[in-house]
Amino acid sequence: MKVFVIGIGLIGGSMVLDIKALYPEATIYGIDNNEKHLQQALELGVIDIAATMEDLHEADFVIVSVPVNVALGLLPQVLDLVGENAIVLEVGSTKNPICKAIANHPKRRNFIATHPIAGTEFSGPLAALRNLFRDKTNIICEVEKTAFKLQEKALEVFKSLGMRIRYMDPKSHDKHIAYVSHLSHISSFMLGKTVINKEKHEQDIFDMAGSGFESTVRLAKSSPAMWTPIFEQNKAQVLESLEEYISNLTQFRDLLVQDDYNAIYDEMTSVNKIREILNGISVKK
Repeated sequence: MKVFVIGIGLIGGSMVLDIKALYPEATIYGIDNNEKHLQQALELGVIDIAATMEDLHEADFVIVSVPVNVALGLLPQVLDLVGENAIVLEVGSTKNPICKAIANHPKRRNFIATHPIAGTEFSGPLAALRNLFRDKTNIICEVEKTAFKLQEKALEVFKSLGMRIRYMDPKSHDKHIAYVSHLSHISSFMLGKTVINKEKHEQDIFDMAGSGFESTVRLAKSSPAMWTPIFEQNKAQVLESLEEYISNLTQFRDLLVQDDYNAIYDEMTSVNKIREILNGISVKK
């Protein structure tokens, strides 16, 4: 099996690390426009061979793991170059624009739209981790548009990586992910900004920062090159989630102004049920 990864970062790199371990006969080819990343991936054993787009005709399996704005133009090129029996997957955090970009491609049947719900705030080949996807959900969109035998090939790999599969239409995916992922990244970035601006005058803020602050602002270390295009592509859904979030923040502020601490207590108590929801999800998993 000849596996190509285009964009050797956290998701693509982690995926091929596990594929190498699970499929010893596989050869991993890496394509990246960052020569340093290619060299690092070779030295770390993430990939076996540095390749180019011209080599894609040899591919059995292609993982496109690049910023979503790059993927829009890159995917049609990849599909042009692969053979009839190759399966191409893209792993970005928006799915509707991606699916539209290749909707009328002659080799649409060779493509499967996926979003593995896994990751960290780090990027590049050094961020690649083994077993990143074990017990994680992988969203697949428009699976009916992928050739059945190629679906089977992809699903076998996903299941061997330990992923749970969930099927969803692209619009629903982008709406839901705006709340549970995109909004949380914006919140983290803006919390970091608020504290950084204040820190100019009060160094003690960072001296006093504990695990609560660290966990909340962790996502602010994520790559702007990856996240700016995500916000652009999912603008409408992100704006909707932001409006609701801002409304809740404003309401909380107003309760403080009014010294209505009973209402604040009730608000926090009602939100505590998210613990039960998340625990229930964990049990189901």
